[in-house]
Amino acid sequence: MNASPTDPLVLFMPSGKRGRFPVGTPVLDAARQLGVYIESVCGGRATCGRCQIEVQEGNFAKHKIVSSNDHISPRGAKEERYDRVRGLPESRRLSCSSMILGDLVIDVPQDTVVNAQVVRKSASDRVIERDPAIQLCYVEVDEPDMHKPLGDLDRLKVMLGKDWGFDNLLVSQHLIPEVQKILRKGKWGVTAAIHRDLEASRPNIIALWPGLHNEAYGIACDIGSTTIAMHLVSLLSGRIVASSGTSNPQIRFGEDLMSRVSYVMMNPDGREAMTKAVRDAISDLIVKVCAEGGVDPDNILDAVFVGNPIMHHLFLGIDPTELGQAPFALAVSGAVHTWARDIGIKMNYGARIYMLPCIAGHVGADAAGATLSEGPYRQDRMMLLVDVGTNAEIVLGNRQRVLAASSPTGPAFEGAEISSGQRAAPGAIERIRIDPETLEPRYKVIGTEQWSDEPGFDDESWKTGVTGICGSAIIEVVAEMYLSGIISEDGVIDGSLATRSPRIIQNGRTWSYLLREGRQGEPRITVTQNDIRAIQLAKAALYAGVKLLMEKQGVETVDTIRFAGAFGSFIDPKYAMVLGLIPDCDLSEVKAVGNAAGTGALMALLNRNHRREIEAEVRRIEKIETALEPHFQQLFIDAMALPNKVDPFPKLSAAVKLPPRKTVSADGVAGDSTPRRRGREGHAARRARE
Repeated sequence: MNASPTDPLVLFMPSGKRGRFPVGTPVLDAARQLGVYIESVCGGRATCGRCQIEVQEGNFAKHKIVSSNDHISPRGAKEERYDRVRGLPESRRLSCSSMILGDLVIDVPQDTVVNAQVVRKSASDRVIERDPAIQLCYVEVDEPDMHKPLGDLDRLKVMLGKDWGFDNLLVSQHLIPEVQKILRKGKWGVTAAIHRDLEASRPNIIALWPGLHNEAYGIACDIGSTTIAMHLVSLLSGRIVASSGTSNPQIRFGEDLMSRVSYVMMNPDGREAMTKAVRDAISDLIVKVCAEGGVDPDNILDAVFVGNPIMHHLFLGIDPTELGQAPFALAVSGAVHTWARDIGIKMNYGARIYMLPCIAGHVGADAAGATLSEGPYRQDRMMLLVDVGTNAEIVLGNRQRVLAASSPTGPAFEGAEISSGQRAAPGAIERIRIDPETLEPRYKVIGTEQWSDEPGFDDESWKTGVTGICGSAIIEVVAEMYLSGIISEDGVIDGSLATRSPRIIQNGRTWSYLLREGRQGEPRITVTQNDIRAIQLAKAALYAGVKLLMEKQGVETVDTIRFAGAFGSFIDPKYAMVLGLIPDCDLSEVKAVGNAAGTGALMALLNRNHRREIEAEVRRIEKIETALEPHFQQLFIDAMALPNKVDPFPKLSAAVKLPPRKTVSADGVAGDSTPRRRGREGHAARRARE
């Protein structure tokens, strides 16, 4: 890539990869040079249409980019021909025929990508006792009688009270004009869907069908900053009918939460654009799960949503600006009850929506869902619950006391800000091991069963290519580089090892580790000193948040650790601990619990008592704001080292041989090895003594 610092800067989303390219460079060529996967079956002749892109307009302050459609060449003859023959949406361009003219933020639409991101949020197999907020009630209504001038709707209410015990019923306005027609179509037999969440609230008829109707479904949805995961569930049996996920299209506005808040602040229609994007994605996902489950969307009557505070606000149409600055005020923290039609979600017109409460300004309804699912407040042991994402949410406690906080880990663990990083998709390296003697790596790629040193790997990986490193492998490669002595405990690559291995390569004034040489158009995959620093910053933020809560709890150790979220499901506990992402703990007590936030949403969907349970618990949880804690900075500095500058890891050391402490200067020159420092006295104990 022969580019100068004055050339246009191009950022591809959702991968987050970026680079500078001379004016006139085809967008497809820029994507290929950066290792961004854009399919082009026709070889750039503008006939297949698989290389579609969208230019995102606006001021992207975090990236210092002002992106505009004026910064890309106008539609040419090839695109016009394709549009005439096959149709090309007005907002879409063909990257093979589009030239870079200025700074651009380019979205690669997921509907055009065959090797799309792997959304790894599966359904829970937990047995949940049913007590949903929706009840189907069949009644046979008396026919009209001139001697008893009671209206059709009133006679329906009478029978629902007589047969089902519902008194003082409300009726959704949209049903009132339809009641007579429905009653006569059903020959006076009808099925009413009655919504009653709170026992003290008035029951509400939200849907009505002629005759006997025995289908009622609900949606449990986790709106993540990176992915959206959804379960379609039968409210009558509790069976999960279908599950699916998709990338959150808001990524095009910013990889992390604060960059999305910044986009709202910098662009007058930013909030509306992001709200529409996420609602449209959810509606499309509903259509998808309904198609998979053979369900009519009109039979979806209830929906439960969880999400971090900024996703929560944007989904509800609330400006999240206040969450971007102290005191990080939520517009609404309690549970939200609303109508699907007011949100613009495609389901039954009378369907209801329930959103779990948020715990604090940056500890959202998703953390509340995970807390409901794992229940630290229901046990005696000290449980650490961590959802690792662009904003890590941390819950620590037991039945006596529960604390919660968030830490700004940023998008590094999800591949952004890493030179060869990418999201989990076919072709991404997901597992890595490094031989401590030869420093040679072996790795496993998503979409391929074999490891790189096994027969058949080259043939299998040819189908997807080897395109980058995803989150789980990013953690493993840094930990493995530490265990094999390539980096010191301070995270500095030892340049003197270049005499031992050609994998240690000079990169300006620093050094890099060559993981894979690019082959036949594939990108060269390296781990740079800047990559390691980005991971250190992310893991230090998380660990410091955890240690702060441990100090507040007055404990030196935790009994059990639970990784929540899609990313957490694929983290190897050993490598997470070697990296210093989590505190020392018996490795057998560190477990991934999958999409715990989604499981919490599922519990709240199928049993309204769980809604009351988490509402009460959120009021009891103590919220700790890390930004206001003066000691957080020192904890963060200590946590930059691998696994930690001062904290001992005796349980990890018993399971894994940690290398002796090595000091390496900033230019990669190794010093003498010395024994590892012993852990200092715990802050909680010291404070108690003082």
